[in-house]
Amino acid sequence: MNSQLFAQNASIRGFVTEQATGQSLELVNILLEDSNGEVVGTVTSPDGVFQFRRLAQGQYRIQASFIGYQVFRDTLQLEWGQVLTYNIALEEDTGELGELVVEAQAEASVAAPIAGLQTIRPADIERVPTPDVSGDLVSYLTTLPGIVSTGDQGGQLFIRGGEPSQNMVLLDGMVVYQPFHILGFYSAFPSDIVNKADVYAGGFGGKFGGRLSSVIDVRTREGNAFAFSGSASVSPFLGAVQLEGPLIPGRMSFLASARQSLLDDLAGQYVDDPLPFEFSDLFAKINLDVTRTSKLSVSYLQTTDEGTLSKDEIVQENDLVRWENRVIGGRFLFLPPNFGGSVELRVSYSELNNEIGVASNPLRLSNIKNTHVALEANFPGQTLSASAGIDFRPITVRTILDGLYQNVNFRIARLINWGNYLEMTYRVGDHLRIQPSIRAQFYKVRFNPYLEPRIRLIWERGRHRVSAGTGIYHQELLGLNDRRDAANVFTAWTSIPSEDAPAAETDITAGRIQDAFHALLGYNFEVSSNLQFSIETYYKDLSNLFISEWTSFPRFTTILQPATGTSAGFDTRLDYQRDNFYMHLNYAYSATNYEAEQASLEIWYGEETLDFRPPHDRRHQANVLIGGTVAGFDLSARWTFGSGFPYSRAVGFDGFALIDDIVDVGRLPTSRRVIYERPFSGELPHYHRLDLSLERVFTAGSVDVTVQGSLLNAYNRANIFYLDVFTLQRVDQLPVIPSIGLKVAL
Repeated sequence: MNSQLFAQNASIRGFVTEQATGQSLELVNILLEDSNGEVVGTVTSPDGVFQFRRLAQGQYRIQASFIGYQVFRDTLQLEWGQVLTYNIALEEDTGELGELVVEAQAEASVAAPIAGLQTIRPADIERVPTPDVSGDLVSYLTTLPGIVSTGDQGGQLFIRGGEPSQNMVLLDGMVVYQPFHILGFYSAFPSDIVNKADVYAGGFGGKFGGRLSSVIDVRTREGNAFAFSGSASVSPFLGAVQLEGPLIPGRMSFLASARQSLLDDLAGQYVDDPLPFEFSDLFAKINLDVTRTSKLSVSYLQTTDEGTLSKDEIVQENDLVRWENRVIGGRFLFLPPNFGGSVELRVSYSELNNEIGVASNPLRLSNIKNTHVALEANFPGQTLSASAGIDFRPITVRTILDGLYQNVNFRIARLINWGNYLEMTYRVGDHLRIQPSIRAQFYKVRFNPYLEPRIRLIWERGRHRVSAGTGIYHQELLGLNDRRDAANVFTAWTSIPSEDAPAAETDITAGRIQDAFHALLGYNFEVSSNLQFSIETYYKDLSNLFISEWTSFPRFTTILQPATGTSAGFDTRLDYQRDNFYMHLNYAYSATNYEAEQASLEIWYGEETLDFRPPHDRRHQANVLIGGTVAGFDLSARWTFGSGFPYSRAVGFDGFALIDDIVDVGRLPTSRRVIYERPFSGELPHYHRLDLSLERVFTAGSVDVTVQGSLLNAYNRANIFYLDVFTLQRVDQLPVIPSIGLKVAL
C-alpha cells in the first residue's frame, strides 16, 4: 500500500521557450498520455511553466503545441517518486499552420473581456495610429471602453469611474506611480518592450491589493538569448533606440530601450500650437537562466517629464510641472525539488518626484518612496489550482505646498502595508471555472486586518461565455489633485491620519480607510469565426473617500473632507476580423457620482452634504478602429467620441478680511475669494477626433525599414482641454498634426 502511494508522487515540470530567442511562451498546450491511453492536459503560465503532479511510474507521451510553432512530441519514462525537470524549446513553423487548435482560456481578445480582464498584446498596440513609428501602450488603452483620458496632454487615466491614484500600475511586478508622459500619446511602455499587459477594469483577484479601482499589469519581453538585434526610429515627436541580445548565449540576455522627445527640435517647427513639453524614458532588463529549474530577471525604469499645460507664449517658471520615476527590481522564479509548484520572490524599489515651479525652489513638491518585498507560491492542477502569497510595502510620502494665497504646508508620513492572499481556480466539468480568493490587508491606520473576499466566475459553452466578478477592496494611500483646475497634473500623495494621530480626537477622517465594492457581469457571443460581440455591466460602491476640502480661496490644500460615491455603467464591443481587415467598435456609458460631507457646505448651499459629478465623469464614450493591408501598405483609422466633462463655474469674486477694530477697509489687505455656482454644475463641449496612419515595410537583406505617415486630429477639431474659470480663457487640445516617421530594424 505504501509503495503504491509512493508511486503516485512522481511529477513532471519544466519551462517552455521559443527555440530561436529563448523567450518564455505562455498558453502553450501540454498533453500527457499514459500507457493506458488516458490523457491529461495543461497550459503554460506567463513564465512558460508547466507541471503534472501525482503521476504513477511508467511510460508517457508528451506533446506541446502552440499556434505558429511545430508540434513537439517525445516519450518519457518516470520512476517511482521521480521529479523530472523537462524543458521544451518550440521551433517556429514557417509552413502552413494547418488545423492546429490551441486552448487559450486565460487569454482575452479585443472584444472579449473576461470578468473585467482585458489582455493586450504588442500586435494590438501597433494597430492604433500614433505620431511615432512604434506603438505605445497608452494609445491602445484609450481605445478601450470605460477608460477615460485627459486627452492629448496631462498623462492621466480614469478607469470605470476611478481616479488615477486608485489605479495600480505594475511593470514586471514593480509599482510605477506615474507611468504616463505629459504628452498623452506616450507612456513608459513602448510596444517594443511589452510582452503583454493585463488590464483589470474591476473585480480583480486577491493577488492585487492597496487600490480601489483597477490594475494595469505589464509584463516585458525577455531579450533574445541567441542573437543580437536592435532598431532605431525617429519622428517629429520622438527618437528611440532598442537593443537586445545574449550576454551568455542560451542562458543570459538583455533588453534595453531609450526614448527622447524631439518636440522643440522638430514638431515645434510646424505645429501651430506651442509644445512646451520634454520627456524621456529608459528601460533595461537582464534575464538569467540560473539553473534548469530557476530564472532570475532584473528590471530598471527611469522616466522624466517637464512642461506646462498653459498656452501662454512665454512660459513662466512657476507654471512648469516636472515628474520623475525611478524603479528597480529583481524577480527570482524557481521550481523547488519535491515541491508541487513554483515559487517566486520579488524585491523592488519605486520612487516618484512630482513638483511645480522653479526647479531649485518649487512651489509644490510631492515625493513617494516604496520598497516592495513579495513571496508567492503557485500550485497548478488539472481540476484545482491555487496560489498563495505575502507582500510587504514600507512607504514614505513627503509633501510641501506653497503658492499664492497659501501658507507653506509640510507633511511627511510613513506607512506600512502588509498583505496575505490565497487564490484558487476550480474547474467544474468542462464549462465552469470558479476563482475564489481572499486577501488580508494590514494598514497603519489599524493593526487588525481588513479582510477582502473576492470571487470570479467564467462559464463557457460553444459560442457563449458568461463571466462575473465581485469583491471588496481597500486603499490607504491618497493622491490629491487640484479640482479647481482640470489641467493641473500635480498629484500630492498623502495618507489617511491614523487612529493614534495627535489630532485624531477632532479629525473625523482619522482611522477611516477608503473601501470599494465591485460587481460586474459580462456576456460574450461568438457570432461567427470572424465576428464577436460582448457586453459587460458593472457597479462600484465607494465609501470613505477623501477629497480636498471645498474652499472659496483659490488655493490647493491637503485638508481632507470625507465623501462617498458610486460608479455604474456598461461597455459594449463588436470585433470583426477577416484576412487583412479588422474593425473594432465599442461604446461605453458611465455615471459616476460623489457625495461630499463638510459643515461649511451648509453656509454656501444650504446643506451639509453635496451631490456632484467629479471632473472625470464622462457619461458617453465611443471608439471606432478600422484597419487592414492593401498592396503592402498597412492602413489604420481611429475615431473617438466623448461627452463633455463637468466643471465648476465661477460667477464672481470678492475680498475677505478679518476685522477686529475700526479700520479703513479701503486700505486693509484682503484675501481673494471666488464665488462659485454649485460645484461641477457646468459641462464642457463634447470631444471627438479622427486619427489616420499609413505604413510600409521595406526589406533589404537582414534590414527592415519602416516608413510611416500619420495625421492626428485629421479634421482639425477644436477640442477643449480646459476652461480657466477665473479668466474664461479657453485652452484647446492639439490641432491637426501631420507626422512622418522612419524606423530601421536589424
